[in-house]
Amino acid sequence: MVVVLATLVVPTVTAQKINVDSHKAKLEKSNADIQDAKKSGKAATWLNRGKICVNAIVAPTQSIFAGLAADMLQMSIGVAPNAVNGDVQSFEWLDIYTKNGKVIAWEIKKEVIENAYDIAKEAFLKAYELDPEMAPKIKTEVDKLVNYYSELGSASLEITKYKEAIDAYMKAVGLQENPAIGKVDPRYYFFAGQLAAFLGAKEPQYFKDGEQYLTKALALNYQDEPGNIYYFLFHCYYGQRNENRENLLKAKQALLDGIETNPRNERIMEGLIQLYTSEKNIGNPAELVGRLDKMLAEKPDNVDLWYARGQVFFNLKNFDECINSFLKINELKPNDYDTNFYLGYFYMAKGDEANRKFNERIDSINSQDEYQSGLKEVNAAYLKSLPWLEKAMELKPESVDCAEYLKVLCFRLRNEEGIMEKYNKYNALFKKLKGIQ
Repeated sequence: MVVVLATLVVPTVTAQKINVDSHKAKLEKSNADIQDAKKSGKAATWLNRGKICVNAIVAPTQSIFAGLAADMLQMSIGVAPNAVNGDVQSFEWLDIYTKNGKVIAWEIKKEVIENAYDIAKEAFLKAYELDPEMAPKIKTEVDKLVNYYSELGSASLEITKYKEAIDAYMKAVGLQENPAIGKVDPRYYFFAGQLAAFLGAKEPQYFKDGEQYLTKALALNYQDEPGNIYYFLFHCYYGQRNENRENLLKAKQALLDGIETNPRNERIMEGLIQLYTSEKNIGNPAELVGRLDKMLAEKPDNVDLWYARGQVFFNLKNFDECINSFLKINELKPNDYDTNFYLGYFYMAKGDEANRKFNERIDSINSQDEYQSGLKEVNAAYLKSLPWLEKAMELKPESVDCAEYLKVLCFRLRNEEGIMEKYNKYNALFKKLKGIQ
């Protein structure tokens, strides 16, 4: 009896099994049905054909998902006949990747039914054409396949199989173009587009694909939260600049459009500065400043626009205008940590610039008084950053970065009255926050 009970509770461990003959037999019957004049005129015939392909496509992965405990794989899918290494288990139909004891991704090795995606897509379109009222049933099946390709895209991305990820996301899009669905999820265009922009650096043909995907996402009013879609679109156009100068202008416009809706996006700002400084006859940063100032004239209390303006001038090493922009932000948000921290950082940058100029002329200094006067000017520049960083430290007492800047600044100014005590204070605070004994 004990032996019998044991056989009931211990799962049978076998290699991954898929009844290929069954799937193929069902498709062969469907092939015969669509050749039958009477059956081929029914939406149900085509819906069933699509279902057959859906079942065949999802069969290799229907028992796995990201996050599944790796030690559950034997129970859910069987024993891997070929273990490539400790983190990859190789089955007949797919390889499964694990990390820290959990499934993180998988890679499909072969199809149960050849061209099943194309057959399913055609079948669902035909079913809707024959009977639009069948839309809810069609949508149920299409959604299963869209979810499958969405998950496959994420899994491929996890293991840096970017081409496979693009293919998966665009297959999801192709299925959603069925009128039974009603709309395409623009995220899939965005995901595919950013990956194509990345691949274009080594394989330039992908820049064209990325351009198409990202412009379609924008046409569907897609906006990722930080606005990076414009930055990726810029790269796709810029990567095609040698084919047509118009692409260079489009690259610029993509960034300008992006900075209007996402003025704090540092990637976009860096792209604009790069474009203005590296390309002839494309414009200059003054054009960008003018654009921001025009927007600020209409929205003078827009913190993000002042932030963008300050960022432009910082990249141009115009520290005075950079600081003026952040002083305006401070008027609007006096107790904002970032604003106070950056004002301290920018005044330190201005001090660095003053120090550089002082060192350039140090060989021409002829007296101790002149040297001390020059050093005093440099220290005075650095001192302006101190109250801002101290205010930032009060607003965010746990900030390691702020404590470190204060420590470095005060050490430099340690010979100024009262500063050595501040150095000791912030040095001790920095060590405490970093856990240094």
